[in-house]
Amino acid sequence: MNAAAAGGSTPELTDSPYAWWRLSVAVLLSTIGGVGMWSVVVVLPAMQADFGVDRGAAALPYTLTMFGFAAGGVLLGQLADRVGVTLPVILSTLALAAGYIAVGYAPSLWLVAIAHGALIGVGTSATFAPLMADISHWFVRRRGIAVAVAASGNYLAGTIWPPIVQHFTATEGWRATYIGIGLFCLVTMLPLSLLLRRRMETRNSAASGAAAAAKQAALPFSPRTLQVLICIAGIACCVAMSMPQVHIVAYCGDLGYGVARGADMLSLMLGFGIISRVASGFIADRIGGVGTLLLGSVLQGVALFLYLMFDGLMSLYVISALFGLFQGGIVPSYAIIVRESMPASEAATRVGIVIMASVFGMSGGGWISGVIFDATGSYAAAFLNGVAWNAVNIVIVVALLLRARARSRLAMA
Repeated sequence: MNAAAAGGSTPELTDSPYAWWRLSVAVLLSTIGGVGMWSVVVVLPAMQADFGVDRGAAALPYTLTMFGFAAGGVLLGQLADRVGVTLPVILSTLALAAGYIAVGYAPSLWLVAIAHGALIGVGTSATFAPLMADISHWFVRRRGIAVAVAASGNYLAGTIWPPIVQHFTATEGWRATYIGIGLFCLVTMLPLSLLLRRRMETRNSAASGAAAAAKQAALPFSPRTLQVLICIAGIACCVAMSMPQVHIVAYCGDLGYGVARGADMLSLMLGFGIISRVASGFIADRIGGVGTLLLGSVLQGVALFLYLMFDGLMSLYVISALFGLFQGGIVPSYAIIVRESMPASEAATRVGIVIMASVFGMSGGGWISGVIFDATGSYAAAFLNGVAWNAVNIVIVVALLLRARARSRLAMA
């Protein structure tokens, strides 16, 4: 019996038409399941008014969603490394459906927050890091662009879902909207998950692991140290990233432009983030993950400064587009760095750990920004907080590049 008949795949399937078809299914799953990352951002003002709480408390469901997303990425990533990505996606679909329906009927903010963390956050996690890691097995020459495209599903979700959620929240209420989202995820994601049952053969993963081991020998740090450093960098950059992404809707409401304008800006931001993610894949295939990460981090810092300088309606539209264009490739760069340097058999777990760190940054940053707003009455200090954390990320990435170049010069001497 040949490998294909046994349900595996052959080495010829890497970078093949099948690999690209599999990537398209992964993007579709990520786009649908990614609603868990963005719906609570849009309904935050309505939820705040419904429960009669302050901005920091209203941001708690988002924070717990991100914690659940972080933990789920690691746990479901470990499961994907053992049995393939199909079962984790099925489990995530069931969790998403249950979570959205439960929130729709929840009588208190605490129950809403718990459902967001334990069900919606965990549920949406399988549609990000595990799918990126799975796709990385099916590409060699175009791995950077493939991983970046897989990661773009999350931003496609951020582009498509906010206007939809805002529309139905305004017309049907946020609770009915949540119940509808849960049912939609159930009927669409379950059939799609079954299309990913084929797995890459063990010998291909072994070959990739050997290549990664050879690259590890040339690294300026041990794999463990490298993972710790990129996890810290992920926390720092995502604290900075969270300020516009989590609070742009509420920020526009506070400025008098209305939450619908903020939802449009979030959609625009994430739409340009898709362009950035795809472009970062092309760049990473040429200069590597670390160089791509540094480029995105520096440009993200520039966009945060622009938010401090301008708050006009058209200015915010332009800056939001630039912010998305500048920062969209940052998170995929971490996954690319892991796949460039770590064994393929551990890909989903290790990518999940890095994404977990970045999610801690996003969730903590979103909450801290709300607390800073409550304390100061404006978002200026929150933007400054983001700029400071972004500088930490840049310092770490520059140190990685400098150490790598120093080691390369010593090897050539």
